[in-house]
Amino acid sequence: MIGLLRTRRSIRKYTEQPVEADKIEILKEAVLRSPSSKGINPWQFIFIDEKDTIQKLKVAKNSGTSPLETAPLAVVFCADETVNDAWVEDCSIAAIILQLTAHSLELGSCWIHFHYRMYNETVTSEQYVRELLGIPENYRVLCAVTIGYSTREITGRPFESLQFEKIKLNRF
Repeated sequence: MIGLLRTRRSIRKYTEQPVEADKIEILKEAVLRSPSSKGINPWQFIFIDEKDTIQKLKVAKNSGTSPLETAPLAVVFCADETVNDAWVEDCSIAAIILQLTAHSLELGSCWIHFHYRMYNETVTSEQYVRELLGIPENYRVLCAVTIGYSTREITGRPFESLQFEKIKLNRF
C-alpha cells in the first residue's frame, strides 16, 4: 500500500486508449468492497464511458473539470442521504479506494468535486449531474473520478516534501 501512496498523483490528461473491460470489472469490485459506515452502503456508482456524456459532465461547474476533457472513463459517486447521514464519508472512501485501485492497474485518476459547487447562478452542480444522469432526487452527488492512461510519466512526491509539521503527538 505504501508503494501506491508513494507513487500516486492526480492525472489531468489522458491518452485516447480506452480502459480495458477486465480493468473496469476490477474497478467495480473495488468500489463495492469499500468500507461504509455501519455497513449500510448508501452509495451508487455510475460508470460512464460515453464520450458525449463525459463532455456534458465537464460543464457541471465552471472550473476544475479539465480531466474530463480527455478521460475515457468517469465514475460518478452518489448516495441516498435518507439512508445514511455519513454518505459524504462513505462516497469519499469509495472514491479513494477507486483511485488507489486504478493506480495499482497502471491507470491514472483525478477527483472532480461537485458537492457544494454551482453549475450556474441558480442551479447546483449536483442538480445538473442528477438531471444529466437520471439520478433520483433523494440522492446527493459528491464527485466524479476520471480514469485513463496518463499522457506522461508521473513520479510521486519526494519524501523531503512531506509536511511532517502537520503531525502532532498526543496534543495539538
